[in-house]
Amino acid sequence: MNFKTFDLNLLRVLDAMLTERNVTQAAGRIGLSQPAVSSAINRLRHMLDDPLFVREGKAMVPTPFAQSLEEPVRSALDGLELALGGGKPFDPARVDRTFRIFGTDYFSEMLMPKLVDRISQISPRVRLQLVDTNERSVISQLSDGSLDFALAPPFETPEWVEWTPVFHSSSKAVVSRNNQRLKRKGIAEGEPIPLDLFCDMPHIIFSPIGSFADWEDQVLAKLGRKRWVAMTLPGFYGVARAVAQSQMLAILPARFAMVLADQLGLSIHPMPFDSPPVRLYLLSHKRNAANAEHLWMRDTIAELLEPLDEIAHPLGER
Repeated sequence: MNFKTFDLNLLRVLDAMLTERNVTQAAGRIGLSQPAVSSAINRLRHMLDDPLFVREGKAMVPTPFAQSLEEPVRSALDGLELALGGGKPFDPARVDRTFRIFGTDYFSEMLMPKLVDRISQISPRVRLQLVDTNERSVISQLSDGSLDFALAPPFETPEWVEWTPVFHSSSKAVVSRNNQRLKRKGIAEGEPIPLDLFCDMPHIIFSPIGSFADWEDQVLAKLGRKRWVAMTLPGFYGVARAVAQSQMLAILPARFAMVLADQLGLSIHPMPFDSPPVRLYLLSHKRNAANAEHLWMRDTIAELLEPLDEIAHPLGER
């Protein structure tokens, strides 16, 4: 391949196809017609001597060689966009784009209303998407640019992931304020639930993948104890509603439980074992470290989440 005659516009097509894996959607992403995208991919196949994409049903699955190009092509395009910006002062009012954020429905309640209110006042052309499920991994989506940010506790990631600490969150046990077992034991709201009763009560847990075990089970196992998980649900709000309408117990993020307690009739109790706050992070791709739009959105999210930090702002008494 003669790089001197290479049409750099083809990289935009390749990047769109690697992200969308669909000719029609890729065309819409970059403002070209479907035939133009198909023609560009055919040119790339000839120039690079590789099929690049193989059809599987409605999806165009990238070959291993095409997958190897995903990260360098995305980084090259981001670099060009930054360089061609000409060093103009950043003006959030001129931002016209969509930001996609991965996070649980905890953030639907605790972040997104404040974020959309803030952004709509200063950047009316910005759109926000909070997503919490996808057949592709968070890391894959951060890599190809289909996700801008992810909100999560620590887990193993590639070195190109930027970790921005945002807040610490603790957990609380919750039951319905009409829970008969706690009433018979004379346990009032805010009082500890004895470990024996905690383990004996049926539990509902948050699990996007339907697992019947979580970190609490690991702690209980170290204490020589176990619990009975009767139900899993993919959202924290669903867990809270199910507990409010049953005689079961659940563990929820503390501030989330406090926000919903009066609305749903929840009784909040301390954990029956040591449970230090977990640190939550905002994940992004390091290639965006100098991108003014990304930095602005990252800092805005971090600012709005800071009041949730239980180290800087301990939970008040209910």
